[in-house]
Amino acid sequence: MATSTMNLILERIALFQFTPTHCVQARGMLGWSMEQLSRETGVSVDDIQRFEAQQEVADSARLALTYRFEAQGLVFFPGFAPGCGANMRESGSVEMRGDLAMVE
Repeated sequence: MATSTMNLILERIALFQFTPTHCVQARGMLGWSMEQLSRETGVSVDDIQRFEAQQEVADSARLALTYRFEAQGLVFFPGFAPGCGANMRESGSVEMRGDLAMVE
């Protein structure tokens, strides 16, 4: 019981922290098109377009997007551009722009 409650709390936090603007910025940081993000997450391109246009999409779609970006080493906080977690620096797969906030 405690595990399912904790999972629900963590999902709610992830949903609150990840915004449509974050999605656009994270795709740009990774150089991913909507089509590539769709392949990476299993979320339809239509849902990604709706989410980035600040329209409603299912929580499961938003979580899939959030978790895939987090798996790439990105972190999200309301009001800030996506940041890089410590593990991202080691991967060398993303070149960070100087105008994006980094979270250490």
